Amino acid sequence: MPNPWLRELRRVLLWLLLAAVVGLIAGHPLSAILLVLAVYFAWHLRSMYRLHRWLAHGHSFHPPEASGIWGEVLDQLYRRQVRHRQRKRRLSALIKRFQAATEAMPDATVILDKFGAIEWFNAAAEQQLGLQAGRDLGQRLINLIRQPEFREFLEVASPPEPLRMVAPADPGMTLSVRVVPYGLNQRLLIARDITEQLRVETMRRDFVANVSHELRTPLTVVNGFLETLNDDEEADYPPHLARSLELMQNQTLRMQHLVEDLLLLSRLENDRKAPPHECVSVSAMLAMIEEAVTPLVEQKHQQLSIAAEPGLCLYGAEKELYSVFSNLITNAVRYTQDGGRIEVRWYHDEKGSHFDVQDNGPGIAPHHMPRLTERFYRVDSGRSRDVGGTGLGLAIVKHVLSRHQGQLRISSTLNMGSRFMCDFPNDQTELPPSS
Repeated sequence: MPNPWLRELRRVLLWLLLAAVVGLIAGHPLSAILLVLAVYFAWHLRSMYRLHRWLAHGHSFHPPEASGIWGEVLDQLYRRQVRHRQRKRRLSALIKRFQAATEAMPDATVILDKFGAIEWFNAAAEQQLGLQAGRDLGQRLINLIRQPEFREFLEVASPPEPLRMVAPADPGMTLSVRVVPYGLNQRLLIARDITEQLRVETMRRDFVANVSHELRTPLTVVNGFLETLNDDEEADYPPHLARSLELMQNQTLRMQHLVEDLLLLSRLENDRKAPPHECVSVSAMLAMIEEAVTPLVEQKHQQLSIAAEPGLCLYGAEKELYSVFSNLITNAVRYTQDGGRIEVRWYHDEKGSHFDVQDNGPGIAPHHMPRLTERFYRVDSGRSRDVGGTGLGLAIVKHVLSRHQGQLRISSTLNMGSRFMCDFPNDQTELPPSS
């Protein structure tokens, strides 16, 4: 395709040449050239005026007719306008589909601009958040929902965890609110009704707690009778009966441990209060745990080393923290093979305080890692029962750490060992006095 500017330049030069020839014949070549240039300039002004009028006040989709370079310019503008309209129609259809989809969603959905003002929301947002389309568009959401925890939640650019709050439009409804980045400096707020989920979860917790509590008394009675029978030195039981009594007592003790763990886990889930702010001596606690597991360590001919920074204390509930450290050390001893090695460290660095348990046991396959803290989840159910675990230890660890602002990190390699590390922030620990 020839360059339109070269074609226009040739046309101007041709007219100037003709004007010069005619001017020479008439005896006024300069006047003839100036006249052609004046006409050319007037033609440009007229074309510019028509273009401006079309862009500013034109109601027609098609541009005005023009020739020469202006025809090329208007043609390019027309093509661009066609493409723009096509994109606009596609975008409009996409927005309509998005709005139709979000309108059908049961979750409240709100689009916020970079200042937190409402740009759009669906019908569920009216029902759950109490918004009104004709009144609240353009308003800042934190000015309409004045719950302090919601304001703090929305002021965070990208909250890592959803907020659980009472629905502003219905005090009997509980919402789980999540905010995610959206578009250009926009945010998408999604609120889900979790009332029924919480009701079922509460029923489950109450059921587990009640059943565990009811089981505790009969198990204690049964275990007491079995201890009496087993400790009766005058009784001369046949070997098969003596073995049966021993197995019954072992299983009763195992059920008692399971009930105690269930009750502890239920209490941790229902207790919303912060743990007591008492300074717990971790080194003294680890000495007690070491004494408790020493018989099993010696039985399995293992090497257990515990290195604790003296004077480094941890704020929290002593019994709960004891269950964390005891569970992790006991698990390492139980699941590490005979003759294995377990190393325990309690230390502090610039990031906080850390409790580290590392063993050279069989390790854990990667696909098990995300589910290790689920209650009753077992990597090897048969082996776990053989070593006496309840399947609740790591679930208890997770809940206790959450109450103490701690975090559990797990790493493992098959046939090389596992590592369980508890990280506590600086404000949860008390450093030993500097010497």
